[in-house]
Amino acid sequence: MIIVVIRTLILYTLVIVALRLMGKREIGQLQPFELVVILMISDLAAVPSENVGIPLLSGIIPILVLLSASLTLAWISLKSEKARDIICGKPSILIERGQIIEEEMKKNCYNLTDLLEELRLKNVPNIADVEFAILENNGQLSVIPKAHKRPTIPEDFHIMPQFEGLPLTIIMDGKLNSKTLEKSNKTLNWLKDELKKQGTKIEDVLLASLDSSGTLYVQAKLEKKPQLK
Repeated sequence: MIIVVIRTLILYTLVIVALRLMGKREIGQLQPFELVVILMISDLAAVPSENVGIPLLSGIIPILVLLSASLTLAWISLKSEKARDIICGKPSILIERGQIIEEEMKKNCYNLTDLLEELRLKNVPNIADVEFAILENNGQLSVIPKAHKRPTIPEDFHIMPQFEGLPLTIIMDGKLNSKTLEKSNKTLNWLKDELKKQGTKIEDVLLASLDSSGTLYVQAKLEKKPQLK
């Protein structure tokens, strides 16, 4: 039993390392060759972990070969546009200037029901409002509405909003992040004073973040929140 556990942990670690080396992507954003590699790696890892009679190397070596092949293809597609088109394919325009391209629909086995469903998911229920709809290599549908149907933005009204940077997390689960506090150009005494105004202290804070305008957001831990009378 111990041998099975050890073998499983080794294969599990190897699979995690392999997935990390392949990069950070959601399943829906994987290229076809990447999805195939993941499926094959999972199958190769399952067999040696279930059957002690199979040598561990029989699972490790194929996984390393697949990982090497995947990284090689990724490197080639990164360096060569022509190779990228062959390996990953090209996006297909399903709607162009408001007109459905039937040939592309048939080529990608994409029916009208699927198209209308994806448009609804993109908050474009009326196909007449679509300028372009592009089926990306990862299977996602990119929708570009017609100019007069797009949401308005401040630039349309000649308004220049103030810069909004990323909020800095200063306290998380009662622990102070000194580096983030230093990056915010605030002092520890300032932080303690702000927390004191809200009737709490560092170790009692679940989350505290500072936005680009200098506003401090604080949420105390549930058991430390003041009780309303």
